[in-house]
Amino acid sequence: MEQIAEVSFITSQTLGNSQVCIAVLDGLVDLKHPCFQGADLTVLPTLVSGQAKPDGGMSLHGTHVTSIIFGQPGSPVRGIAPKCKGLIVPVFHDDRLNLSQLDLARAIEQAVNAGAHIISLSGGQLTDEGEAEGWLQRSVQLCQDNNVLLVAAAGNDGCECLHVPAALPAVLAVGAMDEQGQPIAFSNWGETYQDQGILALGENILGAQPGGGTTRLSGTSFATPIVTGVAALLLSLQIQRGETPNPQKVREAILKSALPCTTADTPDQRRCLVGKLNIPGVLEYLFGGTVSESLETVVASGCGCGGMGQNEVESSDLPLDEAAVEAGEDLIEAASLAQVAASMPPAPSSLVSASTPSTHSITSQIPAMTQSTSNFVTASQAPSELADSQLVYALGTLGYDFGSEARRDTFKQLMPAYSIGGITVPANPYDARQMVDYLGASPSESRSLIWTLNIELTPIYAIEPQGAFARETYAVLQELLAGQIQGETSEEFVERVSIPGLLTGRTVKLFSGQMVPLLAPQNPRGMYGWKINTLVSAAIETVQTTVGDAQEDAIRRTLGSFLNRIYYDLRNLGTTSQDRALNFAATNAFQAASTFAEAVATGMELDSINVEKSPFCRLDSDCWDVKLKFFDPENSRRAKKVFRFTIDVSDLIPVTLGDVRTWSSPY
Repeated sequence: MEQIAEVSFITSQTLGNSQVCIAVLDGLVDLKHPCFQGADLTVLPTLVSGQAKPDGGMSLHGTHVTSIIFGQPGSPVRGIAPKCKGLIVPVFHDDRLNLSQLDLARAIEQAVNAGAHIISLSGGQLTDEGEAEGWLQRSVQLCQDNNVLLVAAAGNDGCECLHVPAALPAVLAVGAMDEQGQPIAFSNWGETYQDQGILALGENILGAQPGGGTTRLSGTSFATPIVTGVAALLLSLQIQRGETPNPQKVREAILKSALPCTTADTPDQRRCLVGKLNIPGVLEYLFGGTVSESLETVVASGCGCGGMGQNEVESSDLPLDEAAVEAGEDLIEAASLAQVAASMPPAPSSLVSASTPSTHSITSQIPAMTQSTSNFVTASQAPSELADSQLVYALGTLGYDFGSEARRDTFKQLMPAYSIGGITVPANPYDARQMVDYLGASPSESRSLIWTLNIELTPIYAIEPQGAFARETYAVLQELLAGQIQGETSEEFVERVSIPGLLTGRTVKLFSGQMVPLLAPQNPRGMYGWKINTLVSAAIETVQTTVGDAQEDAIRRTLGSFLNRIYYDLRNLGTTSQDRALNFAATNAFQAASTFAEAVATGMELDSINVEKSPFCRLDSDCWDVKLKFFDPENSRRAKKVFRFTIDVSDLIPVTLGDVRTWSSPY
């Protein structure tokens, strides 16, 4: 078939490049399947652990999706980009088909930190207008900021409706078409997808199944890895041509070169999204002399290889017929790339062929994820025990959990009865006041609790102090919890805490069944309780010393706005360099307040907080500029005031560098 030959022409130039890194966020993957022998795959530790099960629904989903990309030549499934490097990031459990947007955001951040160029997600959450929680929005923004392409399924609801993250800005949404190039009835469409959605083959796609063998499945879930694989080959060709791999440029090329549907394909052109995946057109767009330079070139992150009150995210798999395919079926005709070719025009003749990279070995279940240069501490920057560790500097409130009924009951038996208004009542381990008193009398019991760090009642980490100072760290946790139960007008009231530590790669199951990552503080250093009343009072005193007639109410309002923006609008997991710098900026609010004294004293209020990579930094450090911009709410013509201070986050405890700089800006 001529169109299959066209795809073969592309693969004769590259089967992928080991410098191109693809992260697959899906179910568990059976890496023992013959199609993965020789693939360069690394499994990152996540909240989903264990091995792929032959009868597991999401194990089948994850194994099938991964094989479409990484199935090796000569195996039962020939993948589209078998020579690229892969990161397997399990997010879907076999016993449930969904996960929270918070946990999906964790996985996306983890993939970016580990150096992915492309993230493939065959799942999403159905929404009314493409809205998402702040966690997910920030993780997708992180992809855009780091020039990482997120490819996500459009969904299988068969309606004019949107899934997130597919509908979020800078994501490449993928719908499904059949072998005749017609949109499949179950594939979603919607207004946002008309600008950022592409149709790819999503019917009867060959893939591996756990335990051996192959199967064919249909859904936008299986169109997504096809687009992912094609994007990876395009990045590989960029590298072969001596260019810097540019995922966002590839995204633009895929959308700009898409083939529109005809009336024969569908009477409703909206179902076609932007259009059909057009491989030859993308090649011509990128390498045929018509490449748009409208996008700013950003160096993509490497892979270490170049030099439920919450919404839930469901798998975008559609349960359709599974037709078994015998191992050894003709690889070219069975390959997903060959299937994509069924609707493609002839390839351009302007491309130059290149050599194919060599084969790489499989790596499985590493104890902790690797880190990109900008986010991780190397041996020259910190003690060796921090090398290759994921640093965290997070803000939130402290909580505690028992994990099981038995553990809760042991506390209830050991805690003394409690007196309320002269009446003695049985101990209640859920009463934080009683727990604080009990831990004060029995400090060793702190180790028997599961301490948690929460944001708006949602646990984001379990906390387990480690190292020689674990006892002292537990004592600090008890003190911080004691501050949280004080009255809001008390000088000792603790509104928020900051916790620095290392992610262990382990997870903890809470009483509710929620799984959370385990964060290990190394010592009490850097643990801070926001005694908000004391903080604001001290800041007001400092400001009034600088500007004698400063208005206390205005200062208190401005400082409160600053802190609330960090707590609520900019809430984050504290794992990326940017977020650690932002959180440390909040921790140093008092220091910042003394610098913008004049601004707040003259009635200006906080307008925006931005974090960007600092052009000035020490050797082997990781520095970020936090910019605070203030405006006059009563005079729009007045110039805005900008304050910038630089934070180095290369160590466990961030540190500010140099003096705070300030200037006026008309914008």
